[in-house]
Amino acid sequence: MIAALLTNQAMRASAAETPLSQGRPATASSTENAGTPASAAVDGNPATRWSSAFSDPQWLQVDLGATATINRVVITWETAYARDFTIQTSPNGTTWTTINTTVDGTGGVQTLNVTGSGQYVRLNTTRRATQYGASLWEFQVFGTGGAQPSPSTSSGSGWVNMDQAAWNAQLAEFNAMVMNPAPPNAVRVSEFNAACVYSHSLKDDPIVFPGLPGASHMHSFFGNRAANAATTTASLRNNTASSCGPVGDPSAYWIPTLYERGVAVEPRGMTVYYSSRLPDPTKTLPFPQGFRMIAGDAKKQSPTPAGVPNQFWCAGPGGEIGRSADGNWPICAPTANLTFQLVFQDCWDGVHLDSPDHKSHVSYNTVDGKCVAPFPIAIPNVSFVIDYPTHGSADGFTLSSGMASSIHGDSFLVWDNAALGHRVKDCIVQKAKCNTAGTF
Repeated sequence: MIAALLTNQAMRASAAETPLSQGRPATASSTENAGTPASAAVDGNPATRWSSAFSDPQWLQVDLGATATINRVVITWETAYARDFTIQTSPNGTTWTTINTTVDGTGGVQTLNVTGSGQYVRLNTTRRATQYGASLWEFQVFGTGGAQPSPSTSSGSGWVNMDQAAWNAQLAEFNAMVMNPAPPNAVRVSEFNAACVYSHSLKDDPIVFPGLPGASHMHSFFGNRAANAATTTASLRNNTASSCGPVGDPSAYWIPTLYERGVAVEPRGMTVYYSSRLPDPTKTLPFPQGFRMIAGDAKKQSPTPAGVPNQFWCAGPGGEIGRSADGNWPICAPTANLTFQLVFQDCWDGVHLDSPDHKSHVSYNTVDGKCVAPFPIAIPNVSFVIDYPTHGSADGFTLSSGMASSIHGDSFLVWDNAALGHRVKDCIVQKAKCNTAGTF
């Protein structure tokens, strides 16, 4: 959706300035459910949101911790935005002064240049644009004073620091591994894989909504059969039953569920490829335990006509033979199946296991095919190749997250160190194609 695209622009624009409101205590007049708390509006994570009950008026307020001089408020609305609202400040949370009044607002990202001071800042909504509640991804207050937040590059809200001692031990083990020489006829492609079948479906997302069962749209899970909203690194390592082939990979992988005429279509299988897109893969390191990342954008809702990037496609003889009535989905020949490939980031900051948006600790290589600061560490390039047992029709499909453009995937990685390390060294660093077992 437009708001999602604008969110990325706003986050980049303000990346050098941390909002006074970020990570501060927030309260609201109401919440739609446990997955949309007031705190989600000030956590610095553009993938979480506050949403109110479906009525007017509503309010959201944040305690800046101390008196602040306020010069700007940025609101990143979800589709269910408010047309009419005010911004107020207060020294004590009781007496309020209005510093902005908006009538007939248009949603999206609204930047309000204001003049005011106070310890508390409140958004009062009085007229909704839709039948739903007031809903926003981020409520950001800028200025001077307040209880100064930690910079966004720290281990503050949403940032998960790596256990440096455990990482050093894992690296020492990896560096000591003796490479298994590839045979002369090996295919010189840096690659190994995890061959997976569908495991289970839940409205859970242990990366975006940890500890909040039912807070997400429906996801189709692969790999660790115990994955749910309560999943942690420890739980994945302790519950190793998996729907993926390699011994030693209890990781969890998940994607939004696909629907055809309202009925879920679970993938026939998903291959998780670990490879390298770097011209020189020899510096690639394994993932540390508990590494998390997301590829794709669940909030992106835009048409996907033939020819645009990141298409669903048809794999098999005959390929694509037409398009759905809305143009957004391929129709496959009877001998071909609906397929998608989702490619993750391959450069890492070397510090964090996760970040507020689950993407800011990683990056796609962009400088001459190299990983450079602030993402200097080359990691295996994960990609999901998803095979659906359907050919499609003029009716097309939907995802639990919306349109085809909202396709995304989550990886919560807890490979056994030896199993992963040998594959990285033998297959990726040596540039030799390996099978699911990690052999040539």
